[in-house]
Amino acid sequence: MNILSAKRLSGVTAALALALVPALPSAQQQPASAVSIQHPDPAKPPIQNVPVALIMDANAGVPFYAKDADRRFIPASLTKLMTVYTAFELLEEGRLTAGQRLPVSARTAREWSGKGSTMYSVANTSLSVDTLLKAILTVSANDGCVILAEGAAGSVEGWTALMNANAEKLGMKDSHFNTPNGWMDEGRTYTSARDLATLTRALLTEHGDLYRRYFALPTFSYNNITQNNRNPILGYVEGADGLKTGFTNEAGYGFVGSAERDGRRLIMVLGGAESSRLRKQVARDFIEWGFAAWDAQTIYGKGQPVGEVAVQGGSMRHVPVAAAQAVNLSVPHGARTDASVTMRYQGPVAAPIRKGQRVGELQVTREGGEIARFDLVATEDVAEANALQRLRNGLLGIFG
Repeated sequence: MNILSAKRLSGVTAALALALVPALPSAQQQPASAVSIQHPDPAKPPIQNVPVALIMDANAGVPFYAKDADRRFIPASLTKLMTVYTAFELLEEGRLTAGQRLPVSARTAREWSGKGSTMYSVANTSLSVDTLLKAILTVSANDGCVILAEGAAGSVEGWTALMNANAEKLGMKDSHFNTPNGWMDEGRTYTSARDLATLTRALLTEHGDLYRRYFALPTFSYNNITQNNRNPILGYVEGADGLKTGFTNEAGYGFVGSAERDGRRLIMVLGGAESSRLRKQVARDFIEWGFAAWDAQTIYGKGQPVGEVAVQGGSMRHVPVAAAQAVNLSVPHGARTDASVTMRYQGPVAAPIRKGQRVGELQVTREGGEIARFDLVATEDVAEANALQRLRNGLLGIFG
């Protein structure tokens, strides 16, 4: 593993260094729309008695406030976010299509139609994947999850195996899924706030088009029944567009939410609230606090040069690299802080290299904060070296 500072050291191919990048002006902030937060204190989030809470900038992917973020808890219907992620993966891979119709068996309808949150599915009919996803995300349809699982994977067990494989792929170390809908199962389905934030970030970054298509629909109608979306921040918080509520008696009231303003997106997770009313109020106040009490401080802009990495067997010995996306860190409102920046890559990187190819990562931290990781990409093409260039590289390797 090669580690370089943001500024390549002269004459050094692999070195360890830490750079302090001075604060740049923070991203422009929108005023908070909730009147309940007048003068927010960055040290005092309005989470009242909610036992599990986390909030982060989606860009950085690390929380700027977390309370028991790694504590395992029962997710109830928040489980459905992994069912939806799994369906999105299959759609992107072409293993499912939105128009594909899946059967509603008599057994499934008998067991699940009308049970808890439901779309009131009808036995011996079929439903499109598109309809099922809308039902799951708008009215939290328990029956819709089972129909999707059985139709797409052949069985609930086959589907939960896919869910758990995706959890492992995403690094969700404190999660296990035993059902597609989060129905009570004696605690065999569990997750953490950090894992749910990771899952939400994956939904946003890996499946942005599908996210925009299926989340935040105001109503869902099927079988002559229209139901409203149960998301407590939609229509109340500026920029809110997701994600999901959850409730069972054993889990309490949970919520995963997200909103975007002026290019800045926040993700929040709440777990174990005592009532729907408390969840609703805290969800609205918490995300407003995140926007008002914390700023996104820009470290590097998208595409801004960061440094160089060594190249093996290329027409150039080094290739310039830049951040693949804007590099922002959350800081208390009005504050500025220096950031410690480290470039890491496995190298030298073998040619040929394509412009835009990921070649490493940028690790950024502020004092007291967690490490935020951002992809570094090559800003130029590097072809394989010809005979003369190979000779030059060999001589420079020997004599510097």
